[in-house]
Amino acid sequence: MSEIAGRVLKSTGSWYTVQPGSGPVVMCRLPGRFRMDVKEETNPIAVGDRVDFVVQEDGSGQIVTIGERRNTVVRQATHGRRGSQVLAANVDLAVCVVSVAKPVYKTGFVDRFLVTCDANQVPPLIFVNKYDLARPEDRERLEELTELYAGLGYDWMVGSALDPTTLAALNQRIGDGIVMFMGPSGTGKSSLLNALAPGLRRETAEVSRFSNKGMHTTTYAELLPLPNGGYVADTPGIREFGLVDIDAPGLSNFFPEMRHLREKCRYYNCTHVHEPDCAVMAAYEAGEVHPERYMNYLQILESVR
Repeated sequence: MSEIAGRVLKSTGSWYTVQPGSGPVVMCRLPGRFRMDVKEETNPIAVGDRVDFVVQEDGSGQIVTIGERRNTVVRQATHGRRGSQVLAANVDLAVCVVSVAKPVYKTGFVDRFLVTCDANQVPPLIFVNKYDLARPEDRERLEELTELYAGLGYDWMVGSALDPTTLAALNQRIGDGIVMFMGPSGTGKSSLLNALAPGLRRETAEVSRFSNKGMHTTTYAELLPLPNGGYVADTPGIREFGLVDIDAPGLSNFFPEMRHLREKCRYYNCTHVHEPDCAVMAAYEAGEVHPERYMNYLQILESVR
């Protein structure tokens, strides 16, 4: 049997939908030996992976080779499981969807997202959705955040899934590669996908009245085709976004405002918390490192320890 090259479009844990270079998709299984080889990951294959497969007598496929990944977006396994979970592979752009209100914007999630993207060499974009719901105090807060994150060199967009101008600008930014949309549930991720590609018809849900948090609607990862070419990786809403393979002394490498200060610290493995002659803490006390970013750094530092 000759091997066929393809890209994984959907993963449900036991079956993988693979798109070959031409022709219809093929439902494929993965031999158990691959799962034995990758013990630290909850699933050895993610959407976006390049694979080779052979077609069985019943028309299904069996994956025989998993290609080398250019990058990954990964989180710690949830629900008490060990290891890590690769959400998507070979991603050209990761879009973090947050909202002005309902639920309210939280920088802690965004900073974890940015650290993860930087550590895994995935270009990030922060998209602040639901601007149409912004109150005067929300807009004032947005101005502060725009100045902060854009000033640090991050890609930053503010708009609404209901605004055609916003959608046109976002489509242009996305291009024709593999794009990943992620963010806390309830921020309008599925609504945004529906607006960008109406044919997708992703299921949406209202924000919970009890917790003011979004209710999950996406239960598995999938690459969805976009009208302008390329794919978007739709993933489950994330409330637990853990950092993987980042140690405490190295964390500040992923904060641009701290990176250039590290060399001025007395200790090479300074964590910028309690050490004497710490250049990062001195910059924070002088107002050169934003207090919210520094507090988020401390919270992430505690989690990686």
